[in-house]
Amino acid sequence: MARLITVPEKHRGVDWLRSALQVAVEIEFSTIPPYLCGWWSIKNRTCDAARLIRRVVSDEMYHLGIVCNLLVALGGRPRIKGAAPVYPGPLPGGVHPGVDVYLSGLTRALVRDVMMAIEAPAAPLTGSARDPLSIGHFYDELLTAFRSVAPDLSADRQLCERVGEDVLRPVRTLDDVERSIEVIKDQGEGTSVSPADDLGDGHLAHYYAFAEIYHGRRLREADGTWQFTGAPVPFPDTRPMSVVPAGGWPRPPAGARRLLDDFDDTYTTVLDALEAAWREGDHHSLRTAVRRMRRLETPAVELMEMPVTGPGATYGPQFRPRG
Repeated sequence: MARLITVPEKHRGVDWLRSALQVAVEIEFSTIPPYLCGWWSIKNRTCDAARLIRRVVSDEMYHLGIVCNLLVALGGRPRIKGAAPVYPGPLPGGVHPGVDVYLSGLTRALVRDVMMAIEAPAAPLTGSARDPLSIGHFYDELLTAFRSVAPDLSADRQLCERVGEDVLRPVRTLDDVERSIEVIKDQGEGTSVSPADDLGDGHLAHYYAFAEIYHGRRLREADGTWQFTGAPVPFPDTRPMSVVPAGGWPRPPAGARRLLDDFDDTYTTVLDALEAAWREGDHHSLRTAVRRMRRLETPAVELMEMPVTGPGATYGPQFRPRG
């Protein structure tokens, strides 16, 4: 992303847009595994934190669909399996440099250092910005380029599908592009005047919603400032999934190895189905990917209940595709 942004605006054509959108595909997908691990680790899925994280996961899947549709509209083909993220590691495209994205059960450190760090706006309404190279800034640059280039957009191979509370629709006009990018920005980092996502659904943007979990209080406005002084948000009871080490779990026992292999085999089929969906414009492949993603939960939770050598820690999925 940093390299793409250094390209002068007059040289940002369709090829630049395709390259930037592939980075967007990688960014949006990279958020899903750590958020899923945090969600799966929560024992009571009816608690506030669990419902919140589940909504964010759904939003991120929706955002992935949006950027895949945008890339396909320009004649591109999203690369998902070959660009699958490696954990722990940085965010794709160089956004939020210094942020180390890792996989673990839900802890306050994970919420602060991964979830909030990923979604952080350049100028949050609470606290201070950690760096200006935010995901929102990247999408601002992308939208500016779309307005400048005004490319022809094709609906071929774009998909229309309900994703959680949202409906993924083909982008056919520049107005569609603008609305799509604004949705991604508003749901993630909020507007410049409110922590709400500005979509009229009553939801906080992801950054502030995660911050409520971290601070243990609802966000409220008082005297023109936003503070975490509202009703309590109890931190949930969780399965103690340890941080997945670089390179994956070393020498796991046979039971853990079986579950890890089962998980990674299914994860690979998810990636293959997602690529096929936008390669062929195939709704069936997209629905297959969603069904198989749901199957990941069972081996993930079983791993999170299997102790690792050492006190109070368990295994967890490592999200390593095959082949």
